Amino acid sequence: MATHESPTSPHLNFKKNRKQSQRRARSGSVAGHHYDHQHQESLTKIRNFLKSRTTYDVFPLSYRLVVLDNKLPVKQALNIMHQSGVVSCPVYDQKKWAFAGMLTLLDIIHLIQWYYLKAESFETAAADVDTFRIESIRDIEKELDVPPPPLNSIHPSRPLFDACKQLLQTHARRLPLIDHDSASGMELIVSVLTQYRVLKFIANNCKEIVGLNVSLRSLGIGTYVDPRPEDPYYPMATATMETTVFNVVHMFSERGISAVPILDENGVVINLYETVDVTTLVRSGTYTKLDLSIRSALTLRSSEFPGAVTCTSSDSLGKLLEFIKGQRIHRLVVVEGEGPNKGKLAGIITLSDVLRYIVGGNTTGISAGSITMSPSAASSLN
Repeated sequence: MATHESPTSPHLNFKKNRKQSQRRARSGSVAGHHYDHQHQESLTKIRNFLKSRTTYDVFPLSYRLVVLDNKLPVKQALNIMHQSGVVSCPVYDQKKWAFAGMLTLLDIIHLIQWYYLKAESFETAAADVDTFRIESIRDIEKELDVPPPPLNSIHPSRPLFDACKQLLQTHARRLPLIDHDSASGMELIVSVLTQYRVLKFIANNCKEIVGLNVSLRSLGIGTYVDPRPEDPYYPMATATMETTVFNVVHMFSERGISAVPILDENGVVINLYETVDVTTLVRSGTYTKLDLSIRSALTLRSSEFPGAVTCTSSDSLGKLLEFIKGQRIHRLVVVEGEGPNKGKLAGIITLSDVLRYIVGGNTTGISAGSITMSPSAASSLN
């Protein structure tokens, strides 16, 4: 798969721009203070924009919503989600006529982990997963001692800024819009707000993003490697091509994360293994072999997998939002290094990190850079 071009303008010399930005920041010149002020002013205007719009304004005039019954078998639910092109769905309890939570890929990870830990054999686990119903997942989460997905929701007419704050308080990373039927008292699921949808709404409607010229690292956006003697990539969860799928599944469940960077012997990022990869195994029935290596598991990945989005810590927030305009992403892998160490893992930036800063972060420093997309690792396994 061919690499995607940087979202930055081809007419700009980024090496030159980056050097100028760093010099201004160090000298404390009038120009440097101007950039700091411009960034803060742009951020304030974006926050005011979020306060002036309702949550429902984010959605187009026509959209599709998939809602699952809580008595539906998990495997059938996964097939529906795959056919609909979604990775999560609101769940409805028809007995109570009420919203019953979200079914996400992390729920499936918890289910697989529980059965492989509790079942007497892989065959027993496979049979149970095939017949397990959505409503029973909450019991499994209690046994695994992981927090259940919250039942947070918001009315469509509430300010978008309030919805963003509530969205950040839920580890489900999604916020259902719930209305009520005044006659019957039924809860009506209008849609589901996601972090990506909010950030794309900002990118498409706020011209002020061009003023967000401070670097991601300077703003404290993301989690960065802080080496320890026993773990050179602390606090990041990482794996190699020889790590087993089940070990990565355990990382997903234990840490509540949805992707793990796959590194070579130099710490260079060569791929990502994601929760969606595991659910692909569930749908195909090959999850009975979760003891296979990541190298083998990646050969089962669709050739349509878009690749891992990478950036440097000096890229600006504005460039990231410009990128979101045209490319759907869930996270960015921060890389650094030159020569054989080019592409070495330096950190990860999630959409939660970005939205949390926009809703209520601090501003310091100035820098710039470039965001790129790496080729799909499916073509690099040869």
